[in-house]
Amino acid sequence: MSDSKSSMYIRVALLFGLLYLFLFSIGLLGSSLKLFGAGFAETLITTTSNPLVGLFIGILVTSLVQSSSMTTSLLVGFVGGGLMTVENAIPIVMGANIGTTITNLLVSLVHIKRSNEFHRAFAASTVHDIFNIMAVAVFLPIQIKTNFLGHLSTKLAGVFSDFGGMTLFNPLGAITKPVIKSLLLFLDNSALIGSLLGGVMLFVSLTYLVKVLKLVFLTRLTGLFQRYVFKTMFRSFLVGLVITVMVQSSSITTSLIIPLAGSGVLSLIQIFPYTLGANLGTTATAMLASLATGNIAAVTIAFAHMLFNLLGIGVFFPIRRVPIFLATKVADFAVKSKVIPIAIIAVLFFIVPLMLITFWR
Repeated sequence: MSDSKSSMYIRVALLFGLLYLFLFSIGLLGSSLKLFGAGFAETLITTTSNPLVGLFIGILVTSLVQSSSMTTSLLVGFVGGGLMTVENAIPIVMGANIGTTITNLLVSLVHIKRSNEFHRAFAASTVHDIFNIMAVAVFLPIQIKTNFLGHLSTKLAGVFSDFGGMTLFNPLGAITKPVIKSLLLFLDNSALIGSLLGGVMLFVSLTYLVKVLKLVFLTRLTGLFQRYVFKTMFRSFLVGLVITVMVQSSSITTSLIIPLAGSGVLSLIQIFPYTLGANLGTTATAMLASLATGNIAAVTIAFAHMLFNLLGIGVFFPIRRVPIFLATKVADFAVKSKVIPIAIIAVLFFIVPLMLITFWR
Protein backbone atom coordinates (compact mmCIF):
# COMPACT_ATOMS: atom_id res chain seq x y z
CA MET A 1 0.00 0.00 0.00
CA SER A 2 1.41 3.38 -0.99
CA ASP A 3 2.13 6.09 1.58
CA SER A 4 -0.48 8.36 -0.03
CA LYS A 5 -3.21 5.73 0.30
CA SER A 6 -2.20 4.95 3.87
CA SER A 7 -2.30 8.64 4.67
CA MET A 8 -5.77 8.97 3.13
CA TYR A 9 -7.12 6.03 5.13
CA ILE A 10 -5.72 7.55 8.31
CA ARG A 11 -7.37 10.87 7.49
CA VAL A 12 -10.71 9.21 6.76
CA ALA A 13 -10.48 7.31 10.06
CA LEU A 14 -9.65 10.59 11.81
CA LEU A 15 -12.65 12.27 10.20
CA PHE A 16 -15.04 9.55 11.38
CA GLY A 17 -13.47 9.55 14.83
CA LEU A 18 -13.95 13.30 15.15
CA LEU A 19 -17.50 13.03 13.83
CA TYR A 20 -18.30 10.40 16.46
CA LEU A 21 -16.78 12.59 19.18
CA PHE A 22 -18.86 15.53 17.93
CA LEU A 23 -22.11 13.53 18.02
CA PHE A 24 -21.16 12.02 21.38
CA SER A 25 -20.48 15.47 22.86
CA ILE A 26 -23.89 16.78 21.75
CA GLY A 27 -25.56 13.75 23.30
CA LEU A 28 -23.57 14.08 26.54
CA LEU A 29 -24.32 17.80 26.77
CA GLY A 30 -28.05 17.24 26.21
CA SER A 31 -28.26 14.34 28.69
CA SER A 32 -26.37 16.34 31.34
CA LEU A 33 -28.58 19.39 30.88
CA LYS A 34 -31.65 17.19 31.26
CA LEU A 35 -30.34 16.21 34.70
CA PHE A 36 -30.26 19.92 35.52
CA GLY A 37 -33.61 20.85 34.06
CA ALA A 38 -36.15 18.00 34.04
CA GLY A 39 -37.89 18.76 37.36
CA PHE A 40 -37.73 22.48 36.74
CA ALA A 41 -39.16 22.00 33.26
CA GLU A 42 -42.14 20.02 34.53
CA THR A 43 -42.95 22.65 37.14
CA LEU A 44 -42.54 25.53 34.71
CA ILE A 45 -44.67 24.07 31.92
CA THR A 46 -47.70 23.52 34.14
CA THR A 47 -47.72 27.00 35.70
CA THR A 48 -49.36 29.12 32.99
CA SER A 49 -52.30 29.33 30.63
CA ASN A 50 -51.07 32.59 29.05
CA PRO A 51 -50.14 31.73 25.43
CA LEU A 52 -47.35 34.34 25.20
CA VAL A 53 -45.79 33.14 28.44
CA GLY A 54 -46.23 29.59 27.13
CA LEU A 55 -44.21 30.51 24.04
CA PHE A 56 -41.27 31.70 26.16
CA ILE A 57 -41.57 28.71 28.49
CA GLY A 58 -41.14 26.52 25.41
CA ILE A 59 -38.04 28.49 24.39
CA LEU A 60 -36.48 28.38 27.86
CA VAL A 61 -37.24 24.75 28.68
CA THR A 62 -36.00 23.48 25.31
CA SER A 63 -32.85 25.65 25.58
CA LEU A 64 -32.14 24.17 29.00
CA VAL A 65 -32.67 20.52 28.07
CA GLN A 66 -31.47 20.93 24.44
CA SER A 67 -34.30 18.77 23.14
CA SER A 68 -37.63 19.75 21.62
CA SER A 69 -38.54 16.05 21.80
CA MET A 70 -38.32 16.12 25.60
CA THR A 71 -40.47 19.27 25.77
CA THR A 72 -43.06 17.71 23.47
CA SER A 73 -43.00 14.48 25.48
CA LEU A 74 -43.70 16.40 28.68
CA LEU A 75 -46.59 18.20 26.97
CA VAL A 76 -48.06 14.90 25.79
CA GLY A 77 -47.99 13.59 29.34
CA PHE A 78 -49.55 16.74 30.78
CA VAL A 79 -52.30 16.94 28.15
CA GLY A 80 -53.01 13.22 28.45
CA GLY A 81 -53.20 13.55 32.24
CA GLY A 82 -55.59 16.48 32.11
CA LEU A 83 -53.09 18.98 33.55
CA MET A 84 -53.07 21.07 30.38
CA THR A 85 -55.30 21.64 27.36
CA VAL A 86 -54.12 21.22 23.77
CA GLU A 87 -54.78 24.95 23.25
CA ASN A 88 -52.39 25.83 26.09
CA ALA A 89 -49.78 23.35 24.90
CA ILE A 90 -49.51 24.62 21.31
CA PRO A 91 -47.68 27.93 22.10
CA ILE A 92 -45.15 25.90 24.11
CA VAL A 93 -44.63 23.67 21.06
CA MET A 94 -43.96 26.81 19.00
CA GLY A 95 -41.43 27.96 21.60
CA ALA A 96 -39.76 24.54 21.53
CA ASN A 97 -39.24 25.01 17.79
CA ILE A 98 -37.20 28.15 18.53
CA GLY A 99 -35.42 26.75 21.60
CA THR A 100 -34.05 23.70 19.79
CA THR A 101 -31.99 25.96 17.49
CA ILE A 102 -29.63 26.94 20.33
CA THR A 103 -27.46 23.87 19.66
CA ASN A 104 -26.38 24.95 16.18
CA LEU A 105 -25.76 28.52 17.42
CA LEU A 106 -23.42 27.14 20.07
CA VAL A 107 -21.69 25.01 17.42
CA SER A 108 -21.11 28.11 15.28
CA LEU A 109 -19.12 29.73 18.12
CA VAL A 110 -16.26 27.31 17.43
CA HIS A 111 -15.52 29.46 14.35
CA ILE A 112 -15.54 32.73 16.28
CA LYS A 113 -11.77 33.38 15.99
CA ARG A 114 -11.92 33.34 12.17
CA SER A 115 -14.12 36.19 11.00
CA ASN A 116 -15.10 34.96 7.52
CA GLU A 117 -15.75 31.41 8.70
CA PHE A 118 -17.75 32.64 11.67
CA HIS A 119 -19.86 34.89 9.46
CA ARG A 120 -20.85 31.94 7.27
CA ALA A 121 -21.39 29.60 10.23
CA PHE A 122 -23.42 32.07 12.28
CA ALA A 123 -25.61 32.99 9.32
CA ALA A 124 -26.23 29.29 8.64
CA SER A 125 -27.29 28.70 12.24
CA THR A 126 -29.28 31.93 12.56
CA VAL A 127 -31.41 31.27 9.47
CA HIS A 128 -33.05 28.42 11.41
CA ASP A 129 -33.96 30.79 14.25
CA ILE A 130 -35.27 33.45 11.91
CA PHE A 131 -37.53 31.01 10.09
CA ASN A 132 -39.00 29.78 13.38
CA ILE A 133 -39.40 33.30 14.79
CA MET A 134 -41.13 34.51 11.61
CA ALA A 135 -43.44 31.49 11.64
CA VAL A 136 -44.37 32.21 15.27
CA ALA A 137 -44.92 35.90 14.50
CA VAL A 138 -47.41 34.99 11.75
CA PHE A 139 -49.24 32.03 13.27
CA LEU A 140 -49.25 32.62 17.04
CA PRO A 141 -51.64 35.63 16.87
CA ILE A 142 -53.99 33.61 14.63
CA GLN A 143 -53.69 30.65 17.01
CA ILE A 144 -54.50 32.83 20.04
CA LYS A 145 -57.54 34.29 18.28
CA THR A 146 -58.96 31.12 16.73
CA ASN A 147 -57.13 28.03 18.11
CA PHE A 148 -57.04 26.83 14.50
CA LEU A 149 -54.11 24.48 15.12
CA GLY A 150 -55.96 22.93 18.05
CA HIS A 151 -59.11 22.35 16.00
CA LEU A 152 -57.25 20.96 12.96
CA SER A 153 -54.94 18.71 14.96
CA THR A 154 -57.81 17.35 17.07
CA LYS A 155 -59.76 16.41 13.93
CA LEU A 156 -56.72 14.79 12.32
CA ALA A 157 -55.89 12.95 15.54
CA GLY A 158 -59.41 11.54 15.59
CA VAL A 159 -58.88 10.11 12.11
CA PHE A 160 -55.41 8.66 12.76
CA SER A 161 -55.57 7.70 16.43
CA ASP A 162 -56.49 4.08 15.68
CA PHE A 163 -53.70 3.65 13.15
CA GLY A 164 -50.71 1.55 14.14
CA GLY A 165 -47.36 3.25 14.48
CA MET A 166 -43.80 2.06 14.30
CA THR A 167 -40.65 2.41 16.31
CA LEU A 168 -37.69 3.80 14.40
CA PHE A 169 -34.18 2.51 14.88
CA ASN A 170 -31.85 5.33 15.85
CA PRO A 171 -28.33 4.42 14.64
CA LEU A 172 -26.67 7.36 16.37
CA GLY A 173 -28.41 6.53 19.62
CA ALA A 174 -27.24 2.93 19.31
CA ILE A 175 -23.56 3.94 19.12
CA THR A 176 -23.56 6.92 21.51
CA LYS A 177 -26.27 6.47 24.17
CA PRO A 178 -24.80 3.38 25.90
CA VAL A 179 -21.43 5.12 26.23
CA ILE A 180 -23.06 8.35 27.44
CA LYS A 181 -25.12 6.45 30.00
CA SER A 182 -22.04 4.60 31.30
CA LEU A 183 -20.02 7.82 31.49
CA LEU A 184 -22.74 9.64 33.44
CA LEU A 185 -23.02 6.71 35.84
CA PHE A 186 -19.25 6.88 36.32
CA LEU A 187 -19.64 10.62 37.02
CA ASP A 188 -22.38 9.80 39.54
CA ASN A 189 -24.92 11.54 37.26
CA SER A 190 -23.33 14.91 37.91
CA ALA A 191 -25.10 17.39 35.65
CA LEU A 192 -22.36 20.01 36.14
CA ILE A 193 -19.39 17.76 35.33
CA GLY A 194 -21.25 16.13 32.43
CA SER A 195 -22.16 19.51 30.95
CA LEU A 196 -18.63 20.87 31.28
CA LEU A 197 -17.12 17.71 29.79
CA GLY A 198 -19.65 17.71 26.94
CA GLY A 199 -18.91 21.36 26.19
CA VAL A 200 -15.15 20.79 26.11
CA MET A 201 -15.53 17.72 23.89
CA LEU A 202 -17.83 19.64 21.55
CA PHE A 203 -15.32 22.47 21.20
CA VAL A 204 -12.33 20.16 20.65
CA SER A 205 -14.10 17.85 18.19
CA LEU A 206 -15.48 20.69 16.10
CA THR A 207 -12.21 22.61 16.07
CA TYR A 208 -10.32 19.66 14.60
CA LEU A 209 -13.24 18.51 12.45
CA VAL A 210 -13.24 21.87 10.68
CA LYS A 211 -9.47 21.67 10.17
CA VAL A 212 -9.73 18.19 8.63
CA LEU A 213 -12.54 19.30 6.34
CA LYS A 214 -10.62 22.37 5.22
CA LEU A 215 -7.19 20.85 4.77
CA VAL A 216 -8.02 17.44 3.35
CA PHE A 217 -11.56 17.04 2.07
CA LEU A 218 -12.81 20.51 1.19
CA THR A 219 -12.30 20.32 -2.59
CA ARG A 220 -13.74 16.82 -2.93
CA LEU A 221 -16.67 17.49 -0.62
CA THR A 222 -17.53 20.71 -2.43
CA GLY A 223 -17.81 18.89 -5.74
CA LEU A 224 -19.79 16.02 -4.21
CA PHE A 225 -22.28 18.27 -2.45
CA GLN A 226 -22.70 20.67 -5.35
CA ARG A 227 -23.21 17.93 -7.96
CA TYR A 228 -25.31 15.47 -6.00
CA VAL A 229 -26.40 16.02 -2.41
CA PHE A 230 -27.42 19.70 -2.49
CA LYS A 231 -27.82 20.15 -6.24
CA THR A 232 -31.43 21.41 -6.01
CA MET A 233 -33.46 23.02 -3.22
CA PHE A 234 -35.86 20.07 -3.16
CA ARG A 235 -32.95 17.65 -2.77
CA SER A 236 -31.53 19.76 0.07
CA PHE A 237 -34.93 19.73 1.77
CA LEU A 238 -35.19 15.96 1.34
CA VAL A 239 -31.69 15.36 2.75
CA GLY A 240 -32.56 17.38 5.87
CA LEU A 241 -35.85 15.52 6.26
CA VAL A 242 -34.40 12.03 5.81
CA ILE A 243 -31.36 12.57 8.05
CA THR A 244 -33.55 13.96 10.84
CA VAL A 245 -35.97 11.03 10.65
CA MET A 246 -32.97 8.67 10.79
CA VAL A 247 -31.15 10.30 13.71
CA GLN A 248 -34.36 11.58 15.40
CA SER A 249 -32.90 14.97 16.25
CA SER A 250 -33.15 18.20 14.28
CA SER A 251 -30.45 19.68 16.54
CA ILE A 252 -27.94 17.09 15.35
CA THR A 253 -29.02 17.42 11.71
CA THR A 254 -28.65 21.19 11.63
CA SER A 255 -25.47 21.19 13.75
CA LEU A 256 -23.79 18.79 11.31
CA ILE A 257 -24.13 21.37 8.54
CA ILE A 258 -22.55 24.29 10.43
CA PRO A 259 -18.89 23.25 9.92
CA LEU A 260 -19.61 22.76 6.21
CA ALA A 261 -21.11 26.25 6.07
CA GLY A 262 -18.17 27.75 7.95
CA SER A 263 -15.71 26.01 5.61
CA GLY A 264 -17.52 27.40 2.57
CA VAL A 265 -18.63 24.00 1.25
CA LEU A 266 -22.30 25.01 1.29
CA SER A 267 -24.04 28.33 0.74
CA LEU A 268 -26.83 29.78 2.82
CA ILE A 269 -29.35 29.31 0.02
CA GLN A 270 -28.53 25.58 -0.01
CA ILE A 271 -28.71 25.31 3.78
CA PHE A 272 -32.12 26.99 4.19
CA PRO A 273 -34.21 24.21 2.55
CA TYR A 274 -32.10 21.62 4.39
CA THR A 275 -33.08 23.36 7.65
CA LEU A 276 -36.76 23.29 6.71
CA GLY A 277 -36.47 19.57 5.99
CA ALA A 278 -34.93 19.04 9.43
CA ASN A 279 -37.76 21.00 11.05
CA LEU A 280 -40.35 18.80 9.36
CA GLY A 281 -38.35 15.63 9.94
CA THR A 282 -38.39 15.99 13.70
CA THR A 283 -42.20 16.24 13.66
CA ALA A 284 -42.48 13.12 11.49
CA THR A 285 -40.51 11.17 14.07
CA ALA A 286 -42.79 12.41 16.85
CA MET A 287 -45.81 11.54 14.73
CA LEU A 288 -44.74 7.91 14.26
CA ALA A 289 -44.00 7.60 17.96
CA SER A 290 -47.37 9.09 18.94
CA LEU A 291 -49.27 6.77 16.61
CA ALA A 292 -47.48 3.83 18.21
CA THR A 293 -48.72 4.90 21.66
CA GLY A 294 -52.36 5.14 20.57
CA ASN A 295 -52.70 8.09 22.98
CA ILE A 296 -55.07 10.67 21.45
CA ALA A 297 -53.30 13.52 23.31
CA ALA A 298 -49.94 12.41 21.92
CA VAL A 299 -51.30 12.27 18.38
CA THR A 300 -52.97 15.68 18.73
CA ILE A 301 -49.78 17.42 19.92
CA ALA A 302 -47.74 15.71 17.20
CA PHE A 303 -50.18 16.89 14.52
CA ALA A 304 -50.15 20.45 15.90
CA HIS A 305 -46.34 20.48 15.69
CA MET A 306 -46.36 19.09 12.16
CA LEU A 307 -49.07 21.46 10.90
CA PHE A 308 -47.24 24.47 12.35
CA ASN A 309 -44.05 23.57 10.47
CA LEU A 310 -45.86 22.72 7.24
CA LEU A 311 -47.66 26.06 7.30
CA GLY A 312 -44.39 27.86 8.03
CA ILE A 313 -42.72 26.17 5.07
CA GLY A 314 -45.70 27.00 2.85
CA VAL A 315 -45.52 30.69 3.73
CA PHE A 316 -41.78 31.35 3.94
CA PHE A 317 -40.19 29.02 1.40
CA PRO A 318 -41.58 31.07 -1.54
CA ILE A 319 -40.08 34.21 0.06
CA ARG A 320 -36.93 32.43 1.30
CA ARG A 321 -34.71 35.37 0.39
CA VAL A 322 -36.22 37.30 3.31
CA PRO A 323 -35.01 34.99 6.13
CA ILE A 324 -31.74 34.45 4.24
CA PHE A 325 -31.21 38.23 3.97
CA LEU A 326 -32.02 38.72 7.66
CA ALA A 327 -29.66 35.91 8.70
CA THR A 328 -26.88 37.54 6.71
CA LYS A 329 -27.52 40.90 8.37
CA VAL A 330 -27.50 39.33 11.85
CA ALA A 331 -24.17 37.66 10.98
CA ASP A 332 -22.82 41.04 9.76
CA PHE A 333 -23.65 42.44 13.20
CA ALA A 334 -22.33 39.41 15.11
CA VAL A 335 -18.82 39.52 13.60
CA LYS A 336 -18.21 43.05 14.90
CA SER A 337 -17.37 41.74 18.37
CA LYS A 338 -16.94 38.33 19.99
CA VAL A 339 -19.28 39.45 22.76
CA ILE A 340 -22.22 40.07 20.41
CA PRO A 341 -23.07 36.48 19.37
CA ILE A 342 -22.76 35.27 22.96
CA ALA A 343 -25.03 38.12 24.05
CA ILE A 344 -27.56 37.25 21.32
CA ILE A 345 -27.74 33.64 22.53
CA ALA A 346 -28.01 34.65 26.20
CA VAL A 347 -30.68 37.30 25.58
CA LEU A 348 -32.83 35.35 23.11
CA PHE A 349 -32.83 31.98 24.85
CA PHE A 350 -32.45 32.80 28.54
CA ILE A 351 -32.68 36.43 29.71
CA VAL A 352 -35.80 37.54 27.80
CA PRO A 353 -37.74 34.30 28.44
CA LEU A 354 -36.86 34.34 32.15
CA MET A 355 -37.86 38.00 32.54
CA LEU A 356 -41.16 37.60 30.72
CA ILE A 357 -42.03 34.37 32.53
CA THR A 358 -41.22 35.95 35.89
CA PHE A 359 -43.00 39.28 35.46
CA TRP A 360 -45.80 38.43 33.01
CA ARG A 361 -47.11 35.23 34.50
